[in-house]
Amino acid sequence: MKMVFVLLFTFAFAFAGEFSVTGTVVSDNQKMIGARYMGYVKRINFEIGDKVYREDTLFELESAEFDILKNQADLALEQAQIMVNMYRTRLDNIRREKKILKIKGHEDTLDMNNLDITAENVEAGLEAARALVKNAAVKMKQIATISDYLEVKAPNDGIIVEKRIRVGDLIVPGMLAMVLVDLKHLEIEAQIAESDLLKVYKRQRVKVSVPSIKYHTTGVIKSIVPGANPMAHTFTIRVKFRRNEELPIYPGMYAKIDIDYDSDDAIFKADDKKPAKRRD
Repeated sequence: MKMVFVLLFTFAFAFAGEFSVTGTVVSDNQKMIGARYMGYVKRINFEIGDKVYREDTLFELESAEFDILKNQADLALEQAQIMVNMYRTRLDNIRREKKILKIKGHEDTLDMNNLDITAENVEAGLEAARALVKNAAVKMKQIATISDYLEVKAPNDGIIVEKRIRVGDLIVPGMLAMVLVDLKHLEIEAQIAESDLLKVYKRQRVKVSVPSIKYHTTGVIKSIVPGANPMAHTFTIRVKFRRNEELPIYPGMYAKIDIDYDSDDAIFKADDKKPAKRRD
């Protein structure tokens, strides 16, 4: 009996225990900030380490091409409005002349017929001028949209952790200008050995600590990346943890993860390792 107990204890010990891995605090919401329009950097409002809020203007651009487009759009709208006013004035004069002819009793004369034909032509010209005004107004809205692109705003709250531009630099679409990280959505990224892969599973509770600030809390394994490092034979895991808003926890900080495991947790409760049921 004593021998059986020893064997059971040895078997349980072989499949239960705790191991630790080290990781790094990372942000789950990191934004690469660029520009949608080509131009020269006119003003930079924030530097590395500055905290920003959503819709804050990070930097501004100036563009000679934009200035030309804006002047052209302004001129086109002004000319179209002048044409509308000209046709309206001409149409009012024709109506006044027709009224005078009616007073004089010349309604069926050649002059009245000519005025009717002229009025039809002027009305057609007025409609065309109104269409030009409408098109010019649409162009002005497009220019206003481009103007918004020249002011690059923060998509969310966060901290600037990287800045690759200076005043006077030429920036083009797709070029990285700043990196913004959200401190409200922090996680821990760590590497586990291939031999420990059966000891972890998604939604598994773990103990988390950030030694530099003596912070201890609990976390949950959010994901296990199904791609091994062929050189080190390790897998990446992401852990969500409870964050204390009053403590200075930043991306890049060293973290430690303590993982308790046993045979049930490591094998039978691992939802992502269960074979899928066959559907006939």
